[in-house]
Amino acid sequence: MVVSGSADRRLRLWNVKEGDVVGNPWEGHSAPVKCLSWSPNAREIASGSQDGTIRRWSPNTGRQIAPPIETGHGWVYAVKYSPRGNKFASCGSDGVIRVWSKDGKLLIEIKERIGLVWSLCWSKDGAYIFSGSGDMTIRKWQSIDGKELLVLRGHTNHVRSICLSSDERHLVSASSDCSVRIWDLKPSENQQVGDPLLHDDELLALAIPSDGRYIASAG
Repeated sequence: MVVSGSADRRLRLWNVKEGDVVGNPWEGHSAPVKCLSWSPNAREIASGSQDGTIRRWSPNTGRQIAPPIETGHGWVYAVKYSPRGNKFASCGSDGVIRVWSKDGKLLIEIKERIGLVWSLCWSKDGAYIFSGSGDMTIRKWQSIDGKELLVLRGHTNHVRSICLSSDERHLVSASSDCSVRIWDLKPSENQQVGDPLLHDDELLALAIPSDGRYIASAG
């Protein structure tokens, strides 16, 4: 199954094999849906929207399972469950990264004047959060207190999507500068690996399969 979010403010569950929508669209947001995240146990989905809220949904019923969270972001560009699924991180047009408990309690705010923040990912142990932002950087933060640990520079436009490799030795980023870049995260390196992988237009998303053999990117 795949879940999609749309400019029509709705979410939809799809049967990938059949290519059909399962049930009715999920309604609740009052503005376009910008991002989605499955919980690690696949029992719920979080969505973020231009209405500034995060909403949690049951994939079995298509109904919200908790009151919406008013994030304060303006537009919510990314929401990501932690590896344990007990909290999630969000970011948006206000340039602030926030970590929430599942019941909507604000746990941490990271305010570093880094411009709007487009993308987030967690380390496997949940100790770190990586962000890609409008200031063309990728940053690594301690999730417990928001301390900045690392800044990666090289993109020449907004960093729209980031992913960690399965072994966490590399991070891959996609940018509005039309490039995909691979970064070596070994403490002795922390630099770009090889030349950028180029598209003909700006990039908006990327993904890495669990075996790490390929990178999928889209613009």
